[in-house]
Parts: sequence; structure tokens; C-alpha cells
Amino acid sequence: MTVLLITDERFDQHDMPGHPEHAGRLQAIRQQLVADGLLARTLTEKGQPVNLDLVHSVHVPEYVAQLERTRHANSTQWLDADTYATPRSFETALLAAGAATIAVDGVLRGRADQAIALVRPPGHHATRARAMGFCLINNVAVAARFAQQTHRVERIAIVDYDVHHGNGTQDIFYEDPSVLYISTHQSPLYPGTGSLYEMGRAAGEGYTLNIPLPPGVGDEGYEQVFERVVLPALQRFAPELILASVGFDAHWADPLANMTLSLQGYHRLCQRLIEGARAWCKGHIVFVMEGGYHLEVLSHGWANIVRAMLGDAVFSDPLGSAPTPSRDVSRLVEQVRHTHGLL
Repeated sequence: MTVLLITDERFDQHDMPGHPEHAGRLQAIRQQLVADGLLARTLTEKGQPVNLDLVHSVHVPEYVAQLERTRHANSTQWLDADTYATPRSFETALLAAGAATIAVDGVLRGRADQAIALVRPPGHHATRARAMGFCLINNVAVAARFAQQTHRVERIAIVDYDVHHGNGTQDIFYEDPSVLYISTHQSPLYPGTGSLYEMGRAAGEGYTLNIPLPPGVGDEGYEQVFERVVLPALQRFAPELILASVGFDAHWADPLANMTLSLQGYHRLCQRLIEGARAWCKGHIVFVMEGGYHLEVLSHGWANIVRAMLGDAVFSDPLGSAPTPSRDVSRLVEQVRHTHGLL
């Protein structure tokens, strides 16, 4: 099993010490992969900046020009209340989006069975026209457009299980029936979008599937959501490629949310997506890094994704189970199934 892992120390150039989304996040992951001997078992490559034409297929030119202007600033700028840009951030964001496309290319050309893009800044909050929630360029959306334009992939599924709704990814594909967007997220929580009844528009109606979860949902609840909603929706759509936007901020120890997933629970979700990809799309799946702000959780979580891709039977969970039981979501699951015709 060949696993392609794309990452780059140049991602550290986008940094603001003290901000939740800082260079230490990716540094902790790299250190864990080395310590566990996992980096040596992957095909590891560095990123390359994405072509601006591809960025323009996702974001409006005026917004891209706004980002580019930050290169000439004398200091860090705030693009919104949460999102910063240093003079190195634009080139770093291009590198992150490019890394996601390299991961997709490696899988679709057969150089690897599966791939991981360990990147920052994250992307799933970046809409067509604005930066949001620590995100500058929507990496997974760029990767999807790359797969369509370069490899003529007709059906792409994006599964977003960051704890926050990926409003940017939804915005970009809301009218597009070629991309199925599925999001599990805590609700209410930033950014306040992702209602069950946000289902797409025009030709894209029915191709956005939101699963807004109340605080306190943990391993049992998430597994029920995947088994009863996410996996049946993927099977019905029959994707040729699965892109997973992964945030480890639904873990019970994460400081920015209130879910109760454990690393064991996360590991099971990853395994189920890998199994589904093998069943429906020749194993073509790429995991792209989004949020997660507890460094121990983040580093062990991504190490576990590498293990799952390599087929290892073991996983690492030094923090153990959540201190509170998982909240029951049976009624919500049945409501989502009914709304989306998954009965």
C-alpha cells in the first residue's frame, strides 16, 4: 500500500504566535510522524504553488487580488476578526492549495493508492469572495476543480468532518451537481451556517448534505451518523474520488468546540471512509488538513490516518475516552435520512 504524503516546512512561514492557527500545529504533526516511524513508510513530497488560473476557478479575481496585495504590506494584516495574513501568507496559501492538487494527481495517476495533504493555512471556510475562519484559499475546492479539469473526474464527494461547518466549500459548490458536499459539524457554532435544509440550489439541489450536530456528540453518535447517513449518501452518489476535509477539533479535549470524539472514534471514521473508497472509487481518497487546536490530539490523529492508510491494525489514543457519554442522535439521523431520501 503506497501512501503519498505532501507537506512542506514552508507552511511554517504563515504564522502568528498566540493565534490558534499557528505554525506549531504542523510542526507537532511532523514530529509525531517521525517519532512513530511513519514518515519513512510513506512516499513524501513537498508542495508546489498552485496555478493562479486554478485558484480563479474557485475564487473571484477581486478576492485573489486582495490576498496578493498582502505580500506588499509591512506587517501582519487582519482580513476579518479571526483571519490574519502576513507578507508570506499568500505564497504559503498557494503552496497549500498546490499540495492538495499534487496529492490528487498522485492518486489519480496511480503513483500512490491514497494520499494526505498536511497543509496550512486551512481552507474550508474560504468562500468564493472572502477569507474566513483562519482560511485564505479553499484547498479542497481547488483540489476538486483540479481533478475535474486535469483528470476529467465527473463525480467528486467532499466529506468534511471538521467540527465547524465548511461554509466556503458549500458556497463554492452549492449549484454544482458534480460535487457532493457532506458536512458533519457542531451546531450552533461558528460560522453559523450548515442547516439541515441548506441542500443546494438550482442544478445543485440535493448535492449539499449537512448534518448539524448538538454539542456533546462523541464516538457512538458520529459512528451512527457515518453508518446511517454519510456512507449511504456516498454509495448512492458513486463518486470517482473522495476528498476528506479533516479537522481534529471535534475531539473532547479541543479548546474551540464542545464535541466528545476520541482519537479511537476518529480512527474508526477514517477507516470507514477508506473502506468506502475501495468499494466505490478504486480506493481514490485524499485527506486534507483543516482544523484542530490541541497539539497532542492533532499529532496523534494524523499519525493514525497514516496508519489506517498503511493498513496497520494499531492506533494511538493517549488521551482516552471522553469524560462524558456520547449524546444520542438517533432522531436527528432519521430526520436527515428522511430529508435526503436515504430511507
